[in-house]
Amino acid sequence: MESKKNIEVLTKDQQTSHISENTTTKRCRICMSFKDWMQQQGATLPNKYNVSSDINGAKWADCPPDSEALGRATWTLLHTISANYPESATAEEQSEMRSFLMIFAKRYPCFYCAKDFREWMHQDENRAMVGGREELSLWMCQAHNEVNRKLGKPIFDCSKWKERWLDGWKDGRCG
Repeated sequence: MESKKNIEVLTKDQQTSHISENTTTKRCRICMSFKDWMQQQGATLPNKYNVSSDINGAKWADCPPDSEALGRATWTLLHTISANYPESATAEEQSEMRSFLMIFAKRYPCFYCAKDFREWMHQDENRAMVGGREELSLWMCQAHNEVNRKLGKPIFDCSKWKERWLDGWKDGRCG
């Protein structure tokens, strides 16, 4: 177990992220890609594991996720929740969804990702739209696109959210 001295190396924001007292910059594998984390640790994978440049340790089923694997899994969960949200949510369902999103943004394991999402959601124009399935799914798509924009990734056409997350693509490839 690491000593509490390691907490001193954290920034003020990291200390108040409420993730874990044991989260240190050195140990925050979930906050970066596996490759970057290994480099930070001064380690390399044995040759038998260096199968290609697009495969990293986090893609092995028995390894903890890195930031990329966690992000993909998280967006899949969030979009799937949104796509299966009630078409017209009751006041209670709306309150529960707002609470879920706030707790999610506070407890997400990547502290700087969580902070960025909280700050984005607190802007008036980005307040969670939880009235029903359509508006929540479009809001979630906009949130995801904002992250994609910051990461230099392609922007998704939000008008296709139902095909991607609910009904499957019109070409039938989803069964």
